[in-house]
Amino acid sequence: MLAAAARTAPVRTVRAGAVDLATRACGDPAGPPVLLVNGAGDTMDWWHDDLVDALAAAGRHVIRYDTRDTGGSTTFPVGPPPYDGDDLLADALGVLDAYGVRAAHVVGVSMGGGLAQRMAVLCPGRTLGITLLSTSPGGPGAPGNTDLPPMSAPLARWFAAPGDGPDWGDRESVTGHLLALERAFAGTIPLDEPLLRATAGRAWDRSPVPAAATNHWRLRGGVPVRGRLGEVAVPALVLHGTADPLVPYGHGEALAAEIPGARLVPLRGMGHQMPPVEVWGVLVPALIRHTSGGR
Repeated sequence: MLAAAARTAPVRTVRAGAVDLATRACGDPAGPPVLLVNGAGDTMDWWHDDLVDALAAAGRHVIRYDTRDTGGSTTFPVGPPPYDGDDLLADALGVLDAYGVRAAHVVGVSMGGGLAQRMAVLCPGRTLGITLLSTSPGGPGAPGNTDLPPMSAPLARWFAAPGDGPDWGDRESVTGHLLALERAFAGTIPLDEPLLRATAGRAWDRSPVPAAATNHWRLRGGVPVRGRLGEVAVPALVLHGTADPLVPYGHGEALAAEIPGARLVPLRGMGHQMPPVEVWGVLVPALIRHTSGGR
């Protein structure tokens, strides 16, 4: 029997170590499990319900969750967080444990893609495959990764003069701020601003301490795994926007070159963002094929 659709799936809070994590699941619990991992500062709301439903309709058991410091999950005081990337990895494993999933297809966007890489390298028995969306083997401008292309010059100038931050206690201020980020990170595909504003508002509504999401921007990544990407032994799919100004397309090319057998699929015109509907015609079939487990 299929679980509730993405829009109506109930929020289930699970315990992972010392934190509580808000989760939602839909699709066939007997089907191939797919864990969706958000980007930095994002709640699970940013995974479009129709995209989640498309995966569920293909027989997948789709699980998404609020990372710590976002949405309905445990939050910490605003500032440098008392955790690192390895703790976020433990959280993801805790979500799988709570759902009785030994190994899953892990689909991560941006920071979530970095987590998927870490899981494949450090916990190889917990992954059936990884999908890396808009992510990097090292990160833009990261020390020791000078072979990777830097962020675009316009975006670097934008970061250099970001202006005042939002009033995190005011819904309209925060949604406007997040929409400005979306514009800065966009590619050549026009933004669906009403949808993005509604999603940002929903995320704010579910976040008791909205400013805690900024802790992710101060996060320490944990032990680097780029030098071990050659050890990844599960199928890897790399999906990357050709117009990504933050993590340019060359980062996707590097991932595909460094992970054995990885398949690189360009998403034309996409920037550094959750996949807009304009690329779903390429993205959804690629995800369904990649998570089929040979079925």
